[in-house]
Amino acid sequence: MDSTTHKLYHVHGMDSRGFLDTYFSNKEDMVFAEDSIKFPMAMFHYQFSSGRIEGTFLIDISLGSVIHNLYSASNSFKNIVILKFQEKCIMELNRWLHDRTGAYDWSHTSSAAAELEGTRDQLQEKEMCLRSSIRQILKCDFEQENTISPMLLPLADCIISAWILEVISKNEDEYMKNLEKIIKLLKPGGQLLLIASLDATYWFAGAGRFHCFKINEEFVKNAFGKLGLVIDYYAVQRRRNVSDIIDYKAMLFIVGRKGE
Repeated sequence: MDSTTHKLYHVHGMDSRGFLDTYFSNKEDMVFAEDSIKFPMAMFHYQFSSGRIEGTFLIDISLGSVIHNLYSASNSFKNIVILKFQEKCIMELNRWLHDRTGAYDWSHTSSAAAELEGTRDQLQEKEMCLRSSIRQILKCDFEQENTISPMLLPLADCIISAWILEVISKNEDEYMKNLEKIIKLLKPGGQLLLIASLDATYWFAGAGRFHCFKINEEFVKNAFGKLGLVIDYYAVQRRRNVSDIIDYKAMLFIVGRKGE
């Protein structure tokens, strides 16, 4: 299948529960845990426990209905707003946020978060802490100048973005424009923490095959620099699984600070 016929995540929608089961579940046949769960959580724990990231207001703009990227942030950021491109993802998140019947089971990630922090006896407290920190889950549209029109948000002290830019951008120009839109939501001196799949061109969610703009480490670093972000930290983990449902070669974690 040619890449031009791949579905676009933010245009065509996806099976949000199937996506979570495939890439983030605790099922025995889920092969991506080292890359999709353990690596990001370790990186976020390292950054937020270091004392280098401060503030009260954080925005998350990530792929699907993931929440494990926010455990460490919720220890210090008590005002978290989550932006999503799809109503299905908002519904999935709200089901978990309000602990409703049929909510996705993230207990394996709350356990991992507690283990990272040395508080394995406080698993329920980890999810409670995160739930209490999430203030809003809003629909966003990067085709609009104001991505959450007609609402307005204050500038964020910190933004987390996981796996989203490469799936909503068809080419380099769109990637730069979308990254710039994210940076505009960040206050001067604020930090962007980005997780990206390197060298990926496609990924599956359910029966749908989706587009992914192919990026590498140098491209992302250069994009940060061109848009005024000073790189404070980055790490790359080479792929640790074998599967043909997604073709990335590595995971990138990078932190950029917006100029004053």
